[in-house]
Amino acid sequence: MFHYDGGLKLTAIDLAIDVCRRQARGFISHAHADHMAPHELAVCTPQTAAIYRWRYGQRLVREIPFDEPLEWRDLRLTTLPAGHMWGAAMLLVESAAGSLIYTGDFKLSPSRTTLAARPVHADTLVMESTFGDPRYAWAPREEVEAQLLAVVRQSLLVGRTPVIHAYVVGKSQEVTRILSDSGFRVLQHPLIAEVSAIYEAGGCRVGAAEIYRGLATPVGDNEVIVLPPLSQRTSRPELPKDRTTIAVTGWATDERARFRLGVDYAVPLSDHADYGELVECVRRVEPRVVYCTHGSPEFVDRLRQLGCDARRLETARHG
Repeated sequence: MFHYDGGLKLTAIDLAIDVCRRQARGFISHAHADHMAPHELAVCTPQTAAIYRWRYGQRLVREIPFDEPLEWRDLRLTTLPAGHMWGAAMLLVESAAGSLIYTGDFKLSPSRTTLAARPVHADTLVMESTFGDPRYAWAPREEVEAQLLAVVRQSLLVGRTPVIHAYVVGKSQEVTRILSDSGFRVLQHPLIAEVSAIYEAGGCRVGAAEIYRGLATPVGDNEVIVLPPLSQRTSRPELPKDRTTIAVTGWATDERARFRLGVDYAVPLSDHADYGELVECVRRVEPRVVYCTHGSPEFVDRLRQLGCDARRLETARHG
């Protein structure tokens, strides 16, 4: 049904899965740049298609809404919510020979701008395992949000403007929704504002926000600026001198993350499954074999210790 050729491919229909090199046909699990490319034909959910076209222009896309199976030769393809970001999808592949579910990046617990992941039973599981180490265990979402809001309020209390660094696509919209729901006025980088408009047009409420254009934009005592991560190459408007910088990432679990990220605070607000959710996903799918990708080889060893037939995806031939 599948093989590995510099990325996962469904053999019968030559469909590349989350390959970030141009392909004749490519399934895109979600609209982050490291999971897509300007394919000749892209296959994805309508939400992902909207952001894909924003990034690459008007290209040929076959949209598969959640829970609406597509028959393609001898295969049945179904997208299921992945919980990672708006429109992110797991891909269930069914044939007479068996079934496979590919998770893409996912998160089992709910968030404000996406549906929670909904893995189902399959014979084979191909899963991302970014945080496949037991030390990555997220606190309940409400506690992490409270931590973020506490840093924001304390910064404003001492007269400093909170500046939150978050991915342009996905995390910025989640953060904006958290802040807006809590009564803050949000000022977004222009690129972030463009993506937020796509969310809103697609029926996903991001919350009240305005564009931040630098010091020409008045910043009051109840306002938060949301910008791309410092590692992302893009134009950056001038910021208020008195500011507190905040990163939001699962890597913030590491005590020294804020120094590596170059910010004052790092809050572990993640859009990925933590270690416990990775293991729980395997339990829910109940596969005969698990292939792991986008994570450390040690996670494969840990699954084997739990009694799973686990392997690295890169070792897969035809399956």
